[in-house]
Amino acid sequence: MRNCELMRKTKETDVYLALELDGKKSGEINTPVGFFNHMLELFRNHSGFDFTVIASGDVEVDFHHITEDIGILLGQAFNNCLKDKKGITRYASITLPMDESLVLASVDISGRPYLAYDVEYPTPAINNFDMQLIEEFLYAFASNAKITLHIKKLSGTNSHHIAEAVFKSLAYVLKKAVSIDKNNIDDIPSTKGVL
Repeated sequence: MRNCELMRKTKETDVYLALELDGKKSGEINTPVGFFNHMLELFRNHSGFDFTVIASGDVEVDFHHITEDIGILLGQAFNNCLKDKKGITRYASITLPMDESLVLASVDISGRPYLAYDVEYPTPAINNFDMQLIEEFLYAFASNAKITLHIKKLSGTNSHHIAEAVFKSLAYVLKKAVSIDKNNIDDIPSTKGVL
């Protein structure tokens, strides 16, 4: 079973997270940030992972701390679930449409943390959620998951649609990259023999 449960408690946030890579899209998303809940639900549904996050925090300040800490914990859980990464496909890419929006996402489960994020939103916020926080979430996730992640907006005029395309494309490439390569089930997909 490729699963993990983690908790993170600081003076700013309290987060519980559970992840199962070979799941059935089940779990609970419960944070005080409605728009972010919606994005995390899209992520769970399109990745096929079992994914639960229950979080509280200093949202009276803003949504930065809780968004970033969920990214940190999700990245740590993702990395822990993969263990030695034996048998995984490793790479995945998609160009994903959401109505007028088009987003490219590519991932390499490389052991080398890197985020290239080239996405601009027509509006600075949706329902008080600062759209810059999506990049903060993805940076925290990629850094702690130890993956190379590229996300680029190719087109789009609606901030909500663009954000949906970002989270759906992220879910898709992670699902593909962690899938087991049946022709190399006992191999680590690297000439170095380690990821």
